[in-house]
Order: sequence, then structure tokens, then C-alpha cells
Amino acid sequence: MGSRQYGIDPDRLQEYAKEIKDITDKGVEVAIVIGGGNIFRGLAGASRGMDRVQGDHMGMLATVINGLALQSALEDEDIPTRLQSAIKINEVAEPFIRRKAIRHLEKGRVVIFGGGTGNPYFTTDSAAVLRAIEIGAEVILKGTRVDGIYSSDPEKNIDATKFDNISFADVLQKGLKVMDTTAFTLSQENELPIIVFDMNTRGNLYKVVSGENIGTKVNL
Repeated sequence: MGSRQYGIDPDRLQEYAKEIKDITDKGVEVAIVIGGGNIFRGLAGASRGMDRVQGDHMGMLATVINGLALQSALEDEDIPTRLQSAIKINEVAEPFIRRKAIRHLEKGRVVIFGGGTGNPYFTTDSAAVLRAIEIGAEVILKGTRVDGIYSSDPEKNIDATKFDNISFADVLQKGLKVMDTTAFTLSQENELPIIVFDMNTRGNLYKVVSGENIGTKVNL
């Protein structure tokens, strides 16, 4: 959304594309799972009386719209891409096929995964962890608007303490919110580390990929 109340901010898209180009130029294989909350949230629709399944399907379609927008921005930066969708929309996106996704990555293409998991009741976080496991990703990079994981919400509590490193067990014990429980447990069971960082600070993505101590790392 950028500074908008809803929809897509072309300037923010361009910023993200440039950030991603910085790391693809290093030879890093990049797969992206994108949400749709700037357009529609199924859970929010359900809270207003809409059928949850219908709402979640609308949210999944919103992620495909965002995927198309990001794909366009990336290609404007001369980055080869493929958009794969968990929902079949063959005219605008490939269906998700694990082997094809891996092959695209090996050929240096950025793969964007839209449509969530293709199932209602699962969040974008769950889709991200699931796809990461399927393609054999080394790490989940969760870009947010805060610079890591804190003991409490830093936007509400100025005394909140930031963690540089924390274990899966400690996150659960302290009741910290990193991602939804299903996604977090799946990541823990498959020993897939998570790095939470501020995606809206220019250069942070490059620093994270380069091994700098940016954000918070969650591992065993």
C-alpha cells in the first residue's frame, strides 16, 4: 500500500523491485510469497458476516493481483520472473508445480507464489513456509514494518526489548507473535530458520542476505 489507505503504490513496488534486484545480482535464488491484505482480508470479511470460505478465496485472488503487480515491477528492472498460482488461472499465471518452480530458480528467475495455499483457513505465513519447505529454501525472510521481534509491541510500548537471536522454543514460551501458529510450527518441525526484519528500510534485504545482523533470527 505504501502511504495509501488501500490498493497498490507504484513507488513502493518499484522500491521492492530494486531491493530484490540487488540480491538477484549477487546470484541469490529468490522466491516470494505475497499477501493480499492491501486489497482484501478474508478474516476481516468474515468478521462482518461474510462466509469465511468465500472471503478467503477473495483474499487468495487478491494475492494474485499483487503478484502480477510485483511481476511487472520486477520485469521493469530486467529481472526474469515467473508467477505461479495455487488457484488455476492459466491465462495470467502458471499453476504451482514444485519441480517447475525449482527449475525456474535454478535458471535465475524470481518465482512469485500467489493464491496462498489454494485452501481457505490458511494464512499467507502458512503458504510461505509450505512453499519454502517444498523448494528446499535455506531461510524464510519475513519482511515487516518493524525491525525484528520484540518482547512486546514496539509501536505501543517504548520499553519493548528487541531480540537479535531467539529459539523457536523461547518464542513459544514467551508467547511472542512471529507468524501464525500453524506456519510457525511447520517451520520449527522442518528446522527452517526465520529472519524477521524491516523491509521498508532501503538496503536491509541486501544486508540480511549478506549475513549482517539485521532484524531477528529464529532458529533451533
